[in-house]
Amino acid sequence: MSAQTPEPDHLDPTGFATRQVRAGYRPGTPQNTAVPPIYQSVAYEFESFAAARDIFALRRTGNLYSRTANPTQLVLEERLAALDEGVAALATASGQSAVAIALLSLARTGEHIVAARQLYGGTVDLLTDTFADFGIEVTLVDQDDLDAWRAAIRPTTRALFGETIGNPVASVLPVAEIAGIAHAAGVPLVVDNTIATPYLQQPKRFGADIVVYSATKFIGGHGTSLGGVIVDLGTFDFGAEAERWPQFTQPYPRVGDVVLWERFGRERSALLVYAKTKLVHDLGPSLSPFNAFQLLQGLETLDLRLERQNASAARIAAHLAEHPSVARVHHPSLPGNRWHDAAARYLPRGAGSVFSFDLATGDAHVEQVIDGLRHFALVANIGDARSLVVHPATTTHSHFDDEQLAQAGFGRGTVRLSIGLEDVRDLIADLDNALALVPKE
Repeated sequence: MSAQTPEPDHLDPTGFATRQVRAGYRPGTPQNTAVPPIYQSVAYEFESFAAARDIFALRRTGNLYSRTANPTQLVLEERLAALDEGVAALATASGQSAVAIALLSLARTGEHIVAARQLYGGTVDLLTDTFADFGIEVTLVDQDDLDAWRAAIRPTTRALFGETIGNPVASVLPVAEIAGIAHAAGVPLVVDNTIATPYLQQPKRFGADIVVYSATKFIGGHGTSLGGVIVDLGTFDFGAEAERWPQFTQPYPRVGDVVLWERFGRERSALLVYAKTKLVHDLGPSLSPFNAFQLLQGLETLDLRLERQNASAARIAAHLAEHPSVARVHHPSLPGNRWHDAAARYLPRGAGSVFSFDLATGDAHVEQVIDGLRHFALVANIGDARSLVVHPATTTHSHFDDEQLAQAGFGRGTVRLSIGLEDVRDLIADLDNALALVPKE
């Protein structure tokens, strides 16, 4: 007797192992889904030998390998580019990687970047520590000192960088003025627009050239998924001084004699083609299809969430400004704030929902106040649907000494808030209860 039982003639004659891998799916078959699906695939089947050859040679577009992109990610990229009125976008695994990839695409070993001093602590680490390991020098300046920006520029400078709304003191970047300084020096202005998002500010309208986001924050909005995005606004001409930008204006060794600026230019973002095919390809900060899907879901309600969060933040900031246990509130919506006029110009829809306040007793009662909160989660994140609290001097900026904290505009008695979607009356009551733990003078 045979060890194998013959299959009936009416069944598929191919073997069991072949069918278990291939049956039921035809690559490239369109489906009529109402929302972008999760394309959970590592690789993509090329339609022919010629198609594979041309995609690798950058002669045509197409899905190649998920380390550099996946179809769900491409929807997110196109949507963010549209919201910022850019020519293209590139999604990465985190906001930190988006900052790194954007700046590494511009500056190489022996070159230089000028950045605002008022930055998120992790970005300061990247610029002053890791970039130093790469041989890239970074000069930090007070974002509001325009003369300091001008004085810091060198022949080797390749970018100016700042945050449109700073963390944790809600500083407002004078984008137009700094863009003018950057362009006079022949370099692009790169801005981190994470807290503002495209809803509160479109940096292109003020002269910025490249925008980066931690999509983990307000774009996703629910604290579930890491992601970053770089948007090329298509405004900077890398061909004007071609010798400064050999990565774009000289033959690209990976693809024969292709010159990225000649083939893609501004309109098709030679910048992001380089970033994707070299830096993302080599370093691998890839956005997963599932995270891209989650970020797309969050993006659909961005304006609705920010309307509520900004209104609540302004109300809470005004309340705290009158509280006897609070020495100062750092929110641009408040009259007398250093950036109040700048916020009116750059952020007419709202000055952001991430801000901080200083306790009247300094750092003596920070721990009691934060532990006394019930509706604010002690979390090292911002932009969540939930309200969050953190003590920057012992967490996000814990490596700063007192002088660096002062230069960044805050101190050891500063508490940062990220306002969520809860009832604003509950949040105010919660803050009042926690602040009642501070002894009266």
